[in-house]
Amino acid sequence: MGERKATRAAYGETLVELGAKYPKLVVLDADLSGATYSNKFAAKYPDRFFNCGIAEQNMAGIAAGMAAAGLMPFTNSFAMFATGRAFEQIRNSIAYPKLNVKVVGSHGGPSVGEDGATHQMNEDIAIMRAIPNMMVVVPCDTYEMDLAVRALAEYEGPAYLRMCRYATERVTDAIEGYSFELGKGCTLRDGSDVTVIATGITVPMALEAAELMASEGVSVRVIDMHTVKPLDTELTIKAAKETGCIVTVEEASIIGGLGSAVCEAVSGACPVPVVRHGVPDVFGRSGSAAQLLEFFGLTPEGIAAKVKEALKLK
Repeated sequence: MGERKATRAAYGETLVELGAKYPKLVVLDADLSGATYSNKFAAKYPDRFFNCGIAEQNMAGIAAGMAAAGLMPFTNSFAMFATGRAFEQIRNSIAYPKLNVKVVGSHGGPSVGEDGATHQMNEDIAIMRAIPNMMVVVPCDTYEMDLAVRALAEYEGPAYLRMCRYATERVTDAIEGYSFELGKGCTLRDGSDVTVIATGITVPMALEAAELMASEGVSVRVIDMHTVKPLDTELTIKAAKETGCIVTVEEASIIGGLGSAVCEAVSGACPVPVVRHGVPDVFGRSGSAAQLLEFFGLTPEGIAAKVKEALKLK
């Protein structure tokens, strides 16, 4: 395991680097640049940074106009507001005409912590995944975030990039054979008894859970599904056929997110037991990030418990 750092920090750093490579890259923020780290881009390229104020719907519309004029906008706000408040504008003004806008939602999931239920956006993956033409990317650590932002800058079309407030361990750069490609999951650990498909900050937890289960003689395959849409169905179905059961893990609602996407993929091609693990059909709560992750079982021990549950269903 590597250093602990929030994915939003890596996002801000990479955005600055890309500013030199892409002169048409512009950044918009809804008055939260200090939290989303888009302020780093603002400091370097003030003429290409636009603070739209607390007006996320307007920001989405401005970004759509900029994209239609040939620019490459990245919009930034908390996930709650970036996707929840501006849903209609994202759907109709960005995704419908398939404009090249990257919607970036920071502070996703219950690890936002003390901000409470109103700001803990657990539904954003489901919301964005339901929009036609919209890609959904949830990097797991700072190394993967850097690669994801660079890939999205090359990708022509609308996309949602989710990042979190919580500092997570950097794991992907230390794994032999790891590579990043939009729309393709990556097997971080091979296994034959059960597959854990995780996304976002739960990926390092899944690797730790696999170690816990190995001590009990259970072979766990771990897949990093950084792109939730389009899902890597080929890799998912392969895992279903070879291990016979799956556990999905996400720091988001299990309704409409990664778990739902995996169930949809395997149900028609290779029906196997799938245990969805994440935030159940409830709102968040107030507490520290660590307390809330523990409360929802988003820990290595919590994932290991779900692995045992899945094995009983084989």
